Amino acid sequence: MKTLRLILGDQLNHKHSWYRNDDADTLYFLAEMRQETDYVKHHIQKVVAFFEAMQGFASWLESRGKQVVYYPLDHPDNTQKLGSNIAGLIEQHGIEKFEYQLPDEYRLDQQLKQLADDLSIETEAFDSEHFLTGRDELAAFFADKQSLLMESFYRHMRRKHDILMDGDKPEGGKWNFDESNRKKWKGEPEIPHEKGFRKDVRATLKRIEDAGVKTIGEIEPERFSWPTTREDCLKVLRYFCDTLLVHFGDFQDAMDPEQVYLFHSRLSFAMNSKLLHPREVINAVIEHWQQNRKRISINEVEGFVRQILGWREYMRGIYWREMPGYQRCNRLRNNNDLPDFYWTADTKMRCLHHAINNSLQHAYAHHIQRLMITGNFALLTQVHPDQVDAWYLGIYIDAIEWVEITNTRGMSQFADGGLVATKPYISSGSYINKMSNYCQDCHYKVKEKTGEDACPFNSLYWHFLADKREHFKENHRMAMMLSLLDKMDKDELDALQKRARLIIRDPDRF
Repeated sequence: MKTLRLILGDQLNHKHSWYRNDDADTLYFLAEMRQETDYVKHHIQKVVAFFEAMQGFASWLESRGKQVVYYPLDHPDNTQKLGSNIAGLIEQHGIEKFEYQLPDEYRLDQQLKQLADDLSIETEAFDSEHFLTGRDELAAFFADKQSLLMESFYRHMRRKHDILMDGDKPEGGKWNFDESNRKKWKGEPEIPHEKGFRKDVRATLKRIEDAGVKTIGEIEPERFSWPTTREDCLKVLRYFCDTLLVHFGDFQDAMDPEQVYLFHSRLSFAMNSKLLHPREVINAVIEHWQQNRKRISINEVEGFVRQILGWREYMRGIYWREMPGYQRCNRLRNNNDLPDFYWTADTKMRCLHHAINNSLQHAYAHHIQRLMITGNFALLTQVHPDQVDAWYLGIYIDAIEWVEITNTRGMSQFADGGLVATKPYISSGSYINKMSNYCQDCHYKVKEKTGEDACPFNSLYWHFLADKREHFKENHRMAMMLSLLDKMDKDELDALQKRARLIIRDPDRF
């Protein structure tokens, strides 16, 4: 039976059982398509990285004797749409069966289900063999529970996979060492340079530009530094273990205007494209720690494992539990526009300028920059979550909807009304000052609340609490802040709200 197997751009799993279970009549298909480049405006480095990784994966398959059809953007048979490309190949090659791996985005899942229904040949869907949970495992786990607390799911995952466990107890006597992972980086210890590759991607870039694909951000096409092959990704993993893990946990929430990556691993693209499996990443990190216990503390390791085994799997489970309705959540009824400076970094607020500029230059920002700088400001200025989603989905190299929308609409924007986060992740300038060096040399004064020199986050914070008070009056985690709000002098609150409204009305002035 002549079989056509589809491989999507985020299904580059070298270990998949497909490649041990085929024959000479199996044809593998990968395609660069405008369908995927145009549904949101992506960072140029993101588009280049996926195309480079897909080309590399196709070459790897060919080196193993597989039959591969690869459609670059400019291929004459490329219709730029998944369905018509598949139909054309079925007719051209006399295909008798169509197979695909379950996609991780709802829109593609629906498209492929419809395509399978429309085809007149046999079709079969396979698991992508990547995640440590099934699509419905989280929903089943929380079926008889009142809240979707990530910590509960994380502990379940630790037990299920016997990760960082000492019998039935957590390694080190605690499940979570988050309190140890909130240090501000003050210039020491020295941060090693990131593991880069200096790849020449001019041919891929030219193909994208010639096709007229609209993108955002910057790129150095002769010095592209993201890992796009499995070999590259394994090198980045080893580099993280050898040089960065020792301080990862301590400074995982820290921010600095002169540092792009700090001690973060830069492995999210490698995992989200499936070039690396999450279990092999976790195993490598734990094995390195076990061999270097005198030098590396458990909080460094647990903080990293929690991001992958906990948050990553948890967010995917939330996605499949809540879609498609999740993409319409706007429980706080926010409707303002995203400021123009999110696309230019042209703002006098130093924290936002650097976080956005890093994003435009590197297609990267770490989780606290995304949550407590760009996300925090968007929520405080009450931006419509659709616009926040589009920005996050486009600008980051690791952004695929299953992980982006749950973190953005849920964790960051509280648009789901508290399904993911038990309280909104908002702060005044004091938190930013506590966790970063952004406030030094800023145009605004972090300790000032009103006046032209006052940090905009300060007035926006209190305005948000006052404006959304009804939404949070029953939330016990907000009780202390609402109590302080209620005790605030009326004239002081009026002044704060007046300044906040000026900022919200014209954020690009600030």
